[in-house]
Amino acid sequence: MLSTCEVKIRLPFAVIGFSTSELGITCLEYLPLTEVLNPPQSPMGLRVCNAISQYLEDPHYRFDLPLDFSGTVFQCRVWQAIARIGAGKTLTYRQLADQLNSAARAVGGACGKNPIPLIIPCHRVVAARGIGGFMQSQTGLPIQIKRWLLAHEGIRFNPD
Repeated sequence: MLSTCEVKIRLPFAVIGFSTSELGITCLEYLPLTEVLNPPQSPMGLRVCNAISQYLEDPHYRFDLPLDFSGTVFQCRVWQAIARIGAGKTLTYRQLADQLNSAARAVGGACGKNPIPLIIPCHRVVAARGIGGFMQSQTGLPIQIKRWLLAHEGIRFNPD
């Protein structure tokens, strides 16, 4: 996958790539540690980097960044609900679906389409039995990243 992110910074578990507009962060993706880095050039890019650094120092840091993205009405409802899940807490796909009068599979689909993971913390949505998926995957780097983020927030899952 070729990333078109304007900023790429190294974190302990991956390179995070993201793009911004004058209105806010538009997208964020997790990239392999081998990805070429690209420091922020804009005030918004610097603001996002500072917020991510604060999260790494304090797993209970609450992101307060302007967001500039679009999705379906349903996806936006799911993402808003996910954004309310506090650090160190999880909800199952079913619990989130019940809150939204929806189905767990539909919630999972919206989680997989989240354009700004970490900031909209879909890593905090888990399966009824186990860690669940992440970034539309059940294995590999995505699940390693989800495990790292949850452990950073004090939540540990045994291997599925």
